[in-house]
Amino acid sequence: MTEPPDSDHQVPDGVSAGTVDAVGKLTKALETTERARGHLYAFHQLIGEADRRVEKAVHLLRDAGHPEWADRLDRDLFGRNILEGRWTFQMVEEFDAGYWRTFRELETAVRDDLQAGRRHLREAGMKEDHRTHGRRGHESRP
Repeated sequence: MTEPPDSDHQVPDGVSAGTVDAVGKLTKALETTERARGHLYAFHQLIGEADRRVEKAVHLLRDAGHPEWADRLDRDLFGRNILEGRWTFQMVEEFDAGYWRTFRELETAVRDDLQAGRRHLREAGMKEDHRTHGRRGHESRP
């Protein structure tokens, strides 16, 4: 006997395939934004690491008898803003508080309104279409 997906992954009555597809595309866009956010955090951490290495280079240059270069790097590069008035933590905070929060809230609101809050209905439908019913390793749910 074939077991259907759990109720959280079944399309509610009255929801069209077009709606499921549209909401699925919006969710995919959010997932892509989540990946971009991860890259933003990686950028934040990498710039911080680079800044600490500049600091170390300043000390090493000074110890090696090059105070003019140490002073210039210390003055013009170490601790410098990445963007006008901002370090990377401020970029992350602004992104999180603005675009990212808004995107997440709207994607959730669309899902709640159009799909009874159910997630990944498009993927759940794909799974049903692609799996071999009744075959081990192809179950509909854990």
